[in-house]
Amino acid sequence: MTSEYPPESVVPSASPSEFTIGTATTALLVIDMQRDFLLPGGFGESLGNDVGLLRSVIEPLARLISVARETGIPVIHTREGHLPDLSDCPPAKLRRGTPSQRIGDPGAFGRILIRGEYGHDIVDELAPIAGETVIDKPGKGAFYATELAEILIAAGITTLLVTGVTTEVCVHTTVREANDRGYECLVVTDCVGSYFPEFQRVGLEMISAQGGIFGWTAPSEDVVAALSAFVPTSASR
Repeated sequence: MTSEYPPESVVPSASPSEFTIGTATTALLVIDMQRDFLLPGGFGESLGNDVGLLRSVIEPLARLISVARETGIPVIHTREGHLPDLSDCPPAKLRRGTPSQRIGDPGAFGRILIRGEYGHDIVDELAPIAGETVIDKPGKGAFYATELAEILIAAGITTLLVTGVTTEVCVHTTVREANDRGYECLVVTDCVGSYFPEFQRVGLEMISAQGGIFGWTAPSEDVVAALSAFVPTSASR
């Protein structure tokens, strides 16, 4: 029986060229939308950052996640953090930062970037639902020392819609890793965020430069429109 829904949809406005999303080969990757980074009074703000710049991502990302769930496209969440004994945290990483504000130190929401602490988990607005994959990563990139590659291969995923924080660090590192592994990546521009507006602008430009050297970019409105082609009529809004 032929499906009434198309096997592919296109984001025509994507930069540097239109981007094709396959209903059976695409996953939505949500990177590090954690309380330590996004909540007022948390670790990110304690470093002097404006968390409002990251929190602006929550609303469009919540909408994108909702539509992805309606289509059946897998949603994969990541959290950066370390084991309580810090055995998976390289000394060079552990030494960085201001004393008393380093990984493992007490923070407003528990020990900073430690698995199991309140601050390590994902903000309530974007909390994973039952059945969604949550990957705990000890590094910036989502592939390093994680099971992400095996999960994507097992699911037949070749295309990633990339979202999360921060644009120039964990998002960029993951997209570069994915590019080297042969994945097609679309970074959703208003669903990624940085504490630094200039880093946000340049980070996005670097993704699609030179004909898409690392991938594509597009706003969530256009990605949602493309995904809506996969949503059953009874579920669409």
